[in-house]
Amino acid sequence: MRKICVVTATRAEYGPLKPLISDLFFDDEVELQLIVTGTHLSPEFGMTIEQIQADNIPIRKTIEILLSSDTPVGIGKSMGLAQISFIEAFDELKPDIVVVLGDRYELIPIVSSANILSIPVAHISGGEKTEGAIDEIIRHAVTKMSSIHFTAMDEYRNRVIQMGEQPKNVFTVGEIGLDNISRLDLLKKDEFEKSINKKLNKHNYLVTYHPETTLSLDENINALNEILFSLDQLNQSLFIFTKSNADCGGRQINELLDEYVNKNSKKAVIFDSLGQLRYLSALQYVDAVIGNSSSGICEVPSFKLATINIGERQCGRVRSKSVIDVKAKREDISEALFEIKSEKFSTDILNDLINPYGNGNTSIKIMEILKTIDLKNIQIKIFYDLNNYK
Repeated sequence: MRKICVVTATRAEYGPLKPLISDLFFDDEVELQLIVTGTHLSPEFGMTIEQIQADNIPIRKTIEILLSSDTPVGIGKSMGLAQISFIEAFDELKPDIVVVLGDRYELIPIVSSANILSIPVAHISGGEKTEGAIDEIIRHAVTKMSSIHFTAMDEYRNRVIQMGEQPKNVFTVGEIGLDNISRLDLLKKDEFEKSINKKLNKHNYLVTYHPETTLSLDENINALNEILFSLDQLNQSLFIFTKSNADCGGRQINELLDEYVNKNSKKAVIFDSLGQLRYLSALQYVDAVIGNSSSGICEVPSFKLATINIGERQCGRVRSKSVIDVKAKREDISEALFEIKSEKFSTDILNDLINPYGNGNTSIKIMEILKTIDLKNIQIKIFYDLNNYK
């Protein structure tokens, strides 16, 4: 029986991974080894391990790696702690494959540990670009430390191959985050309102702003203030905030968000994490998603919904016409808010919108490949010369 170890460290990747984790757990031909780490174990970030436990999937190991500091030095020390902890965990569990998703900094020590122990790594969501974040560097580094690649579209597959990876081990499977849309029984309006303890207003917006890690803390705070100023100009509106992740400066951004919501409790509500069910349910009822989360690019278009993408964090990702890219300036944000309310935007953009990231069913594709791919010599990394690619 093939042992497949899936590692989750944040709410951002657990949601997309959830269908795959479930499919692996209920498949009699594989043994799932689920490791939970990172912000999942932090009360400050919502203690989201409780959401995983509520899904009734056995957790094989919990590994503490997060320090209280989100400075570059603090994050670097967290990476060192992860390296020490995961090399021991993988040596004990001896998985046949380690599965990771995305571009978070903790993936570097996790996949490095697997490499040292000659355990093949399967990487989901490689080949993408996020030029406004350090994640850009990390994602491509993880690609080179992985032997199996699952990409969302052919453009991303080609980029992975361009990096020298063998075409036979690079699979276009679609965006895994879309699987939950069809699998989850999304909340009705009254159920959703009860879950957030707030009545929806005439206009409603879902807002998530993460630090742009290529900018200074002052620049990120200024960007957030520009967003909040723009929101303050809207009438008859409810703002549903989800907090920032554990990047450099994330804690300071969350403090500002808490302060704003406390002062504007009649028109704003905030959550450490909405969880996948409430987040996707919210997309049924909001006018737009505002901020710089990847979900605004990959998942939101499936709801025929506008995204106002602020800044450069998601720069380079393929996006649909429903995504309006703006700078973190109040006049640009306000102009975008006006545009999405126009009949022209609804008629010309949203009515015929097709999500370029696919329509789901990605988890099953990934699982079948994980179960059947030949692992013999797969870690012998022979660089694939692009001149030979046809």
